[in-house]
Amino acid sequence: MDKLEKKFKETIKRIGLNKEKKIVVALSGGKDSTVVAYLLHKLGHKIEGLHIDLKIGKYSEECLKKVVELCKLLDMRLHLYDMKKEMGSGMCYLRTAIQTEHYKQKKSQIKNCAICGVIKKWILNKAVRGLKADYIATGHNLDDEAQTILMNVFKGSLELSASSGIVTKNISNKKFIPRIKPLFYIAEEDIKKYSKKNKLPVHYEGCPCAIDSYRIQIRNFLEKVPTKQKENIIKNSKKLLKRVEKKSEGVKYCENCGEPSRGKICKKCQLVGICA
Repeated sequence: MDKLEKKFKETIKRIGLNKEKKIVVALSGGKDSTVVAYLLHKLGHKIEGLHIDLKIGKYSEECLKKVVELCKLLDMRLHLYDMKKEMGSGMCYLRTAIQTEHYKQKKSQIKNCAICGVIKKWILNKAVRGLKADYIATGHNLDDEAQTILMNVFKGSLELSASSGIVTKNISNKKFIPRIKPLFYIAEEDIKKYSKKNKLPVHYEGCPCAIDSYRIQIRNFLEKVPTKQKENIIKNSKKLLKRVEKKSEGVKYCENCGEPSRGKICKKCQLVGICA
């Protein structure tokens, strides 16, 4: 437990995070984001929570229940983004509509998690900006980062990992809120043990819709890999990324929603626009 907290503190120090900065923690109800909030609070940082209610039946209900318990435990303000209220439908309905239209247009299949990931990122940035926060804190851990690097290597797109790290790199824009990952160097299994040891309110079951993603295939492979080798994946990727890193071309604004985008239309609007 002491080792985990020490790594967490070291990462916070490397980020250069001071206690005057306002941090909004993206709370899912799972162990990772719960531990991030718990430790930031323990260290005396100014934090608030944001939970995106995806409206995925009982799963979302249980996640929200745990988030509410955590916020009461830490006396932390909670902001709730009701997806059905804000976007007109829950994630399941929206995702199915997008996939159906893609099929009709004979385009490549889009996995469940890919759609959900794009939409959640869009919501997070816009919602947290509205809260006038300095940072978004997410629960990405060592296993998550190793998975992402391998996925990009296998897809031949290692450069996509160039902006990844304990804090978002190469992006400076008034509409983009920097993201920090305090658990970046901590193994998933250690986080799980820590959350149980401290009896934190956590929903340990995974999303029922995460059944066909490429990430799950990589995760299953990495489950057999020791933590030390996962750390080596991160260390060696940094050396490789120095060769493929490109200077930021600057953030554009989506012509449709006005949010930060790499192209004329952001990925979220491209997906949702298919159903329009």
